[in-house]
Amino acid sequence: MSVICNRQAVLDIYEAAGKNGWVLPCICTENLTTTEAILTAAEEFRVEHNLDTLPIIIAMTCRYDHRSQATNYTHTRRWDTGLKLFTESVKVLAGEGGPFENLQVMIHLDHIQHDLDTTLLEGDLSDYASIMYDASTLPLEENIRKTAEFVAKRGSEIVIEGACDEIVDAVGEARNALTTPENAARFMELTGADLVVCNLGTEHRATGKDLQYHGEVSREIKAVIGEKIVLHGTSSVPNDQVAHLYNDGVCKVNVWTALERDATPILFDDMVRHAREVANKATVDKLVADGYLTEKANTDQPVNIAHFTTLYRQTIIFEEMKKAVRDYLDLWYPVSK
Repeated sequence: MSVICNRQAVLDIYEAAGKNGWVLPCICTENLTTTEAILTAAEEFRVEHNLDTLPIIIAMTCRYDHRSQATNYTHTRRWDTGLKLFTESVKVLAGEGGPFENLQVMIHLDHIQHDLDTTLLEGDLSDYASIMYDASTLPLEENIRKTAEFVAKRGSEIVIEGACDEIVDAVGEARNALTTPENAARFMELTGADLVVCNLGTEHRATGKDLQYHGEVSREIKAVIGEKIVLHGTSSVPNDQVAHLYNDGVCKVNVWTALERDATPILFDDMVRHAREVANKATVDKLVADGYLTEKANTDQPVNIAHFTTLYRQTIIFEEMKKAVRDYLDLWYPVSK
């Protein structure tokens, strides 16, 4: 139970999940509210289905230039401080005696860069269940060489996933082709990685249009490497496209964007509907005069401390994120009732 970081124990969890037909959700966080929403959703799922325990992976990026979540975890904007605070908060929440001690919580280091994250790559990884060694900005041959070197050095300590190829620039013109079975098999054979992130048509930052998950490609890759595929970018496609991932050879799915993207409008809606309680009469009067609000928002309600606290805002975000995580658990953890 609790926080799982032993390599063999992690591999055993993957094996058990496979026997259940489960795809392990790996959900990223960059603040305590998200961290607790993930763990709460998992615990509620466990209790509802009367399970002794339930695996859940919670993740963070460090110096990944698309999004450094460790940097955002603290206003010091130091990735190392953020990572320590995140790691310790998970230990407190999910460790022995914590509110989530009945979960099998695995901390994953996501998109750890081969060049920018060398301090972390060469340091103590004993708190972590798995790591994505990301050399995908390099040409494939160099990527394979660098990944193989890291696996040879740290592979006995931690579960390692590599990135065969992926979208490099999610908002610009750079696009990689879908991963081929040949490249996936060669990457796995030459690197010795445990898992491989494949480009299956989804996108990391959910900014593209007409994106499509290609399950047929995943099944072709599964035929040559087995259930060792990791999928990123699921926020860029509807949930119904990724409802049967285990059959396609996907064993782990990384999620983050959807939680933030879909929770924020709910908070915005609530704040507008309670504008006079969130702000004050002068502020709302000015927004009405400027045309940003209508008189419908300008009620006679006085300002209310309950509406202008951080707790008010975080509670709404927490509840919406918890719902989103629960949807993924229902999707990827089929449980007979």
